[in-house]
Amino acid sequence: MSSPITTHILDTSRGRPAGGVTVVLEKMVGAGYERVGVGITDEDGRLRTLLGPGALEKGFYRIAFDTAAYFANQGVEGFYPEVTIAFEVRSPHEHHHVPLLLNPYGYSTYRGS
Repeated sequence: MSSPITTHILDTSRGRPAGGVTVVLEKMVGAGYERVGVGITDEDGRLRTLLGPGALEKGFYRIAFDTAAYFANQGVEGFYPEVTIAFEVRSPHEHHHVPLLLNPYGYSTYRGS
């Protein structure tokens, strides 16, 4: 079974998935954040193992992508060394897919399915 929080990165400048990107998942605890998951995107740009099944709780989360290392590996100069997406989990029984559309000088995201 896959993680209740998954991600997928598409490098829109290349029209290809972004594999090999380190991703960190954190949950807000008190006034700060605590790491609850980490992984690396596969060749298809996907990460399905950020959090164990049943480990998702209500609350505020953020997912950070190490884009500096990714662009350096591509031989490309990028503007954003890290992309961090903050989101709220209101229904921990639902799957939360947080995709990233990435290029060296911009990015966008949305709640996927």
